[in-house]
Formats: sequence, C-alpha cells, structure tokens
Amino acid sequence: MKKETSFDYIIVVAGSAGCVLANRLTEDPNVKVLLLEAGKADEQMEIHIPLAFSKLFLSNCDWAYYTESQSQLNDRKLYWPRGKVLGGSSSLNAMIYIRGNKEDYNNWQNLGNDGWSYEKLLPYFRKSEHQERGESTFHGVGGPLNIADLRCANSLSEIFVKATNELNFPQNTDFNAEHQEGFGLYQVTQKDGKRCSAAVAFLHPILSRANLTVKTGATVKKLLISNKRVTAISFIENGKEEIVHADREVILSGGAINSPQLLMLSGIGAADELKNSNIDVVVDLPGVGKNLQDHLFMAVSYSCLEPISLAEAETEENVGKFIQAGQGPLTSNVGEAGGFIKTDSKLTSPNLQYHFAPLYYINHGFTAPKGHGFTIGPTLLKPKSVGYIKLNSVDPYQAPIIEPNYLTEKEDLETLVYGVKLAQEIASTKAFENYKGDFYGSKFSSDKDIAEFIRNTVETLYHPVGTCKMGKDEMAVVDSNLKVYGLENLRVIDGSIMPEIVAGNTNAPIIMIAEKAADLIKESL
Repeated sequence: MKKETSFDYIIVVAGSAGCVLANRLTEDPNVKVLLLEAGKADEQMEIHIPLAFSKLFLSNCDWAYYTESQSQLNDRKLYWPRGKVLGGSSSLNAMIYIRGNKEDYNNWQNLGNDGWSYEKLLPYFRKSEHQERGESTFHGVGGPLNIADLRCANSLSEIFVKATNELNFPQNTDFNAEHQEGFGLYQVTQKDGKRCSAAVAFLHPILSRANLTVKTGATVKKLLISNKRVTAISFIENGKEEIVHADREVILSGGAINSPQLLMLSGIGAADELKNSNIDVVVDLPGVGKNLQDHLFMAVSYSCLEPISLAEAETEENVGKFIQAGQGPLTSNVGEAGGFIKTDSKLTSPNLQYHFAPLYYINHGFTAPKGHGFTIGPTLLKPKSVGYIKLNSVDPYQAPIIEPNYLTEKEDLETLVYGVKLAQEIASTKAFENYKGDFYGSKFSSDKDIAEFIRNTVETLYHPVGTCKMGKDEMAVVDSNLKVYGLENLRVIDGSIMPEIVAGNTNAPIIMIAEKAADLIKESL
C-alpha cells in the first residue's frame, strides 16, 4: 500500500544545491521541507580526508556513470564519477573553490536572464562563504561554507607556481577577486584540514530542525502532475513506493544527469523522444537533456627525481598528524595549484585552466605508476562541443544515455593541443630542472602526435552542466526564476540550469545558484 504524506517543499536530491536549499528554506520554522537522497549518509571516512577523494570513485558513494563511445576519443567511453551520498559530488570532489569569470554571468544576463549578472550574483557568493582570510569587497565571512588556504601545500606545487612566473605569466593569490588570470595556489572548501562539503556546511548543522525531514536511500520514480501542476512525487524507499505531496513546490536538484532524467521519466521533454520511450507527453520541452557541456582535463605527467611528491603520503605518522590536528599531507586536495590563461590575446576571458597535482594523477587516479611524480593538467574551459542526455530506459534505476560529443568541434582539440605544449614548457623551466624526470606517456614530436595523445588519454574534470538550461529561447527549460516552462510548482535548481558552462570549477557556482534560488522562492510567497 502506498503511504501518503505532505510537505511544503520537496527537494529531490541532497547534492550541493539541495543541501543549500534545505538550509535556507527551513530558516522559517513554519515551512516543512522534505529532502530526498538516493544515496546514503556521508559517514565514510575517505569523504572527510581530502587526499583520499579518488578512493571514493567506483564506491557505493558514486553513481559511476559512463558516456557513450566517443568518436573523437578513439571510441573510448569516459567514466563520470557523480556523488551518490549526502552532499552529492561535493563529497567526492577536489574541493577547489573557484567561482568562474565575471564574463560568464554577464553572458547569462545578456541571454535574457535578468538578475544573473556578476554584479547581482556576487552577494550570493559572499553570503555562502566564510573566507578565512577575512572579509573584503569580493569575500564574505560568517557563511556556512568554509574557504581556506591549503594547510600543507606540497613543495612541488610551489615550484609549479615559480615555473609559471619564470615564463612571465602573472601571479594570482585570489582567482575569485578582481582578476581571474594568472597562476597560484588554489583555495579549498575545507575546515580544520577536513573536507567542508555542502552537506558538512549546510546540512549537518540543521539536521535537528523539526521542520526538516531527510530521507536517504530514496529513489524518485516520477513527478505526479495534474492539470499542468506538479502536486506530488512518487519514490521508492526500502523497496516500497511512497507518494508525498508538495503543497508549494517540488524542486529538482539532481544535477546535469538526474534532473533531466526525472523530467523525461515524468513526461517532460522532447515529445518525439518521449513517445519513442512509450512515455505520455505532459509538456513538450525539446531542451530537456540538451546543451550538455563539460570540462576536459589532460594529464601531462612526469616522474619526479626527488622523493617529495604525495606518492608516499599515507604513512602512520601522517595519519596521526591528520587525526590529531588536521595537519600534514593528508589535507592535500591533490589539485593544489593552477591558473587561468587565454590562448589568444583577442579573447575576453580565459579559455584554459591548469590543475597541478604533486603526484601522478592519471585516469582518475586509477593508473598509479610506481615512484614519485607530478601532473600538469591543462583543462578546456569553454568547449564548443555540446552533447545531450537521453533516456535509456523508463526504469529510474537505469542510467540514461550520456553523449557529451567531446572534441567534435575542431577548436576544442586545438585549444587542448596548445595546453599540452604549454604544460611541457612549464615542466622544462629552470624551476623544475632538478625535479623533472621522464615524461609518462607516448613521446611526440608534432601537433598531430599531441592530438592523438589527447584522443587516447583525455578525461573529464567532472563538471557536467547545462541540460535544463535557463533562458527565453525555444530550447530553454527554465525561466530566470528557475521555474520549468509549462508547469506550475516545479523548479530546477542545480548546475543543469547553466546556459553556458562557467570558466572554472563548478561547485561554488552551483552553491551560489541555490543561494539565489532560495531567495527567489521566498520572494514568490
């Protein structure tokens, strides 16, 4: 028998956005909120040890998605880790706090999304933040999300920054202030040396609120819709189906894969595709699942001639330092340093980002050559190649089709070739002279060889967005208030609403989106 209850708001998925929304909406004690998560509580030890994040890949905290075979990547299927746990992918990520470029948000505004300019969004970045360096024009203090400098930056990361200075690149101590370009050490979402995920920051402190109900192990089957109004949801918990009513709104915060998947399972999407899956069409919204964008990352790795990398960080002594004081190399987020550049002076914002890891970071960390090494990772920031998500099955437990269409646009490959060549140049500076050993991978002597190296080894940086995009055109799924077109009582609030991918790591922007959306919801009452 189906059990039925009701709440004011039902938030589907307790990822980064869902945790923020649960916190902000339950600030009003008269508002009842249900937060649903298909995964489990974030109790696994490796979640909270920064250096251990890649050990969560292919674990029970991971949806472990795979793309379709990619024609431009020699038919490889790329692995996409996605958080299946409280905090979502913020419980699995490398904790880099980057907001993107001001131009990103001004472009969103120029696409017809009023209120989404950088000037309008900066207060929401500041609101969520507790910046350990202190308050400034660009940074806030007192927010739930702790932003810190690395406690134990590896000396190789410092050498990397020195090498970029040797090549006359500008240095940058704050990528989230006036200027994004340049190189330096990254700040991280950590507190006392441990991961400060969205769950740790926004959800754990409010679990005792009487007006919040959190259910884990709950897989949502579909939205229940009457007269173009979303009234309830159906979900499965412990093998039993339940129906829960939403008196005000249902909010989808499942991210770029799960939010469009649930919309399509509920009859919201491109009519012809839904009919092909034998799903009754409720709203013909052709943009659902389209506009998929992601960042690609190239591992340019070398052996290290000195035993100073993170390869041997997991000693008994270092474990003790971490447990007792939140200190030592286990506090490393792996991607300790990096920077932003333009490959062409005519560009108005950076199109390449670098991630430096003081160890071999190859194939998501699954490939671990013996000995010490380091990795310089050029990352494609503004891909021209765009893909899609489609249903593979009407079973909510089955992964959808993920087709990113990586490198189908020539310009993307050209940008990455440039990035690999610069990575080699950085590694060949005097700063690295006593540290750089052998290159890990196929030797190459031409751009054509580099392009083939990229096709064989490039991987995702785990930033899929855009599949329920905000806008006014015929492919938009939500309006500037993040309400789904053609329906009442339904919003999508997560990275899928980005009309264009941001120039940087996506976690901070997704938290900002949820902060703004919480105010939009409150203002609509």
